[in-house]
Amino acid sequence: MSILNVENVTHGFGARQILNNASFRLLKGEHVGLVGANGEGKSTFLNIITGKLMPDEGTVEWCRHITTGYLDQYSTLTKGKTIREVLREAFSHLETLEAEMIAIYDKMADLSEDEMNEAMEDVGEIQNILDYSGYYTIDARISEYANGLGLGEIGLDRDVSELSGGQRAKVLLAKVLLENPMILILDEPTNFLDENHIAWLKNFLQNYENAFILVSHDIPFLNSVVNVIYHVENAVLTRYTGDYDNFVRMYELKKRQLEQAYEKQQKEIADLEDFVARNKARVATTNMAKSRQKKLDKMEKITLAREKIKPSFSFNSARTPGRVVIECSDLVLGYDEPLTKPISLKLECGQKIAVRGVNGLGKSTLLKTLLKLIPPVSGTVEHDQFVEVGYFEQEEDASSETALQTIWDEYPALTNAEVRAALARCGLTTEHITSQMRVLSGGENAKVRLCKIMLKNINLLVLDEPTNHLDVDAKDELKRAIKAFRGTVLMVSHEPEFYMDVADDIWDLEQWTTKII
Repeated sequence: MSILNVENVTHGFGARQILNNASFRLLKGEHVGLVGANGEGKSTFLNIITGKLMPDEGTVEWCRHITTGYLDQYSTLTKGKTIREVLREAFSHLETLEAEMIAIYDKMADLSEDEMNEAMEDVGEIQNILDYSGYYTIDARISEYANGLGLGEIGLDRDVSELSGGQRAKVLLAKVLLENPMILILDEPTNFLDENHIAWLKNFLQNYENAFILVSHDIPFLNSVVNVIYHVENAVLTRYTGDYDNFVRMYELKKRQLEQAYEKQQKEIADLEDFVARNKARVATTNMAKSRQKKLDKMEKITLAREKIKPSFSFNSARTPGRVVIECSDLVLGYDEPLTKPISLKLECGQKIAVRGVNGLGKSTLLKTLLKLIPPVSGTVEHDQFVEVGYFEQEEDASSETALQTIWDEYPALTNAEVRAALARCGLTTEHITSQMRVLSGGENAKVRLCKIMLKNINLLVLDEPTNHLDVDAKDELKRAIKAFRGTVLMVSHEPEFYMDVADDIWDLEQWTTKII
């Protein structure tokens, strides 16, 4: 049974076409992965099917009485509410039903027999819905989901306005999962989750009885939870059955077959054109030449998709610092209260270190403290006098400036052509370069921020969750660039497959924390 039908949808922004005559169907219980390179239109497609955006052409048709839950990259929370209050909002429709049932009971004393029978049917129906939805175990379910995603350790009575961006994303994810909709729509849900919480979400989605549409660049995660792939490329949406690995095999096969057919057709076209050119002027063969020309005119030409610009990341090395780049003694991380016991560390020249640990232990706090962006609770941090840092921050507010102007503000001495060339090396087109940062996709935004670091001479590269939003090609290229960088690297990532064969050593915050894990 099809619960969502998208027919012949076309949409664009200005001269840029995002979707062209795209069709999509979602069957009951299907687990769909929506994949494609950064900026191909995945989030736009989700906005169209959820009604946030009207397509230029085409139709979107949901089956009746459908319930949807949508977690996008830009969801927000209301200041003044606690985490628990936000999570309880997932059951607001059930609370409304309960209030309706109580109101019916209150009126029963004044009802006639027929009205009483009708009222009893109504309350019976409402009671069944409440029982089926687990309304009387709400608190237990909230605790289960909150603990599964690491919210329990933050404290469910915390005001959501006090949370970091990653913590807010977890609250929104927990809420949409608690709603238990018939269709779950998730845009990059693993970006702010650590390995333990990704494992919990993976198990949840594997056992999810209803349908979902998932956008993610985390390939092991996709492979473990989806059974259908929709691929968007060059404004075309194509359906593949199976997991991501199967999609890659089928995609490469189709691509090779198309290239072979294209080469064969090009040879045929060249032969026909040559025959026409040589024979159209000769009386004896002019009819054959006309026949060949008609065949040429009627031929449906095969066109190959334009190759995507792949990023080419590289980091410029500054002069080599001393043997110890950063040294800290009896360092205690934290803000109002300590997050760790005293630790002493040395980051040596040329080391590549990955930092791991569950969310909330202070991975980002560690990076900022080591860079002297925030003070420690106690202890000292010393830098080599020649250290030059390139820092990729996990969260950065997108501005209304264009990508071009963002780079220019940082490097005013560069020419227009030099800035454009630098952004192009990061896989960004002219269209991206002249777009405001706030309208770029998460992956495009990250590429602009990486570009800023690439233009600087550095000997210490500090990366806080650099793979969030980056597509597969960009992640592979970033890994290659980190391996090739001759300086020192300190990085936080929730993807072991990204850092395990890059890092010389791993710093595990779970060994230093004062929290009970």
